[in-house]
Amino acid sequence: MLDSWFQWFILFWVFFLAGMLSIGGYFMFRKFLKRLPKEDGKSDLDWQDHYILKSRHLWDQTQKELLEELVSPVPELFRDVARERIAGKIGELALAERASSISQDLVIRGYIMATPKRDHKFLKKRLKEKQIDYQMYKALF
Repeated sequence: MLDSWFQWFILFWVFFLAGMLSIGGYFMFRKFLKRLPKEDGKSDLDWQDHYILKSRHLWDQTQKELLEELVSPVPELFRDVARERIAGKIGELALAERASSISQDLVIRGYIMATPKRDHKFLKKRLKEKQIDYQMYKALF
């Protein structure tokens, strides 16, 4: 007969594994949905990659550093995904406006549009630290 503590350990382990597998499955399913092609034949991630490639030459070092600073609070595991999503939105805005280069205004607007509302509090704090007025972006918040 097994000890009581071992039975509890096995029970805990079963629930722990089931929970971890369900969490991982949820995120994998979300990624799968983003890879599904839309009516135009391209997926959301295909369009994101397209905008990044088409706007790559518009970036200068100061705007890359600003984007890197804004993405810094994201956990390192997810930082690359967040950076690509935000850069894709910035590239989309730059191409739509036919910008000659990526400006600070485009970076801030792209960040606001590409991130969930819970991240906007950090953006406001960071802009205050850098002494950048964000009043003109209130409509986007």
